[in-house]
Amino acid sequence: MRLALSVTLAVLLVGSFALANNNTTKTAEKKTIKEVMKGAMGGDNSLFKKVTSGSASAEEKAKLLDMLIDMVDNDAPKGDATEWKMMSGRAMMSAAKVVVGREGAVDELKAATNCKACHDKFKGK
Repeated sequence: MRLALSVTLAVLLVGSFALANNNTTKTAEKKTIKEVMKGAMGGDNSLFKKVTSGSASAEEKAKLLDMLIDMVDNDAPKGDATEWKMMSGRAMMSAAKVVVGREGAVDELKAATNCKACHDKFKGK
């Protein structure tokens, strides 16, 4: 129940952010987990690293949040579905807190994105 509420709040936050930026005419297709990993998490110049280093623009922070929402919307290749929603949802909510400027949000995002723990439990072949 709490996860469902958190996910709903994050979706509403993203919708509000889009309305505030007059970005409602463009709809993006949901990205796969692989696309999210490549676009958000991979490499030294990744979106995730820009956000967690403090060098990302507001648009880049929102883009990371959007990608993490897509991640939650996907099913993990393996592992427990509920645990997947909890782990990916925690990362998504942390990114939402970064977007709205909550104190300590960047540290929370770093803690919520443990690559090895997630890959060990959920990554397919």
